[in-house]
Amino acid sequence: MTFSAVLALTDAVSTTQPWHGFTEAEILPAESEQRRDSRQMADLRPVEPLETSPTVAKSEVSADDWQLLLVNPWNQLPEGYTVELTELRNGHAVDTRAYPDLQRMMDDCRAAGLEPVICSSYRTLETQQRLYENKIRRLMNEGLSREEATAQAGTVVAVPGTSEHQTGLALDIVDASYQVLDTAQESTAVQQWLMANSWEYGFILRYPSEKSDLTGIIYEPWHYRYVGQDAAREMRELGMCLEEYLEWLDGIDK
Repeated sequence: MTFSAVLALTDAVSTTQPWHGFTEAEILPAESEQRRDSRQMADLRPVEPLETSPTVAKSEVSADDWQLLLVNPWNQLPEGYTVELTELRNGHAVDTRAYPDLQRMMDDCRAAGLEPVICSSYRTLETQQRLYENKIRRLMNEGLSREEATAQAGTVVAVPGTSEHQTGLALDIVDASYQVLDTAQESTAVQQWLMANSWEYGFILRYPSEKSDLTGIIYEPWHYRYVGQDAAREMRELGMCLEEYLEWLDGIDK
């Protein structure tokens, strides 16, 4: 599988060097409780509850749009998939088509006085394979059988070929003050801002806590996926994850 890259040095991410490719909480240092609490007291717009609109009857969005590519435990990346990438200045990269909206989102988040850091973005198949095997080994070291470890690993680190990070449309974004990938991330100032505003830039929180049975992935309050502004707005209004939304689009198109 080959991928072309377009070099475009940008301000989309913090100059802080990321932990390349890591997805496990234990490898990222936790900040002090005092510092974490101070970040949570930032002046933010409160997260508004979703206003579902079950009466929505049609959409201008097509389920075949490139930004709605479904990759999950049951849908592998299409064979021969390629993507043109824009490289960010700290070594990360994203689908070039999603880059302008990502830049605006990061700029506006910083303008609100916050410090978002992209700690993971596009991954090659080889990188995903390494992360997956590492997770299996760690679980086996904890006493699980190979079969048990493999099954559990797939809910935390996507099986190679089924990771959204391989599309170039997904990013892990954390708060500079708390760079641990665990559920406490949801309480940071950056995540509160992103959860309230990311849809305006075409991004969604891809793995909500109440949708794990549908996504096949545990709750990840740091993993954002680009779907485009129209789709992100409709998914927010409908209270749907990507799997539900694509099924809904298929239904109204018939």
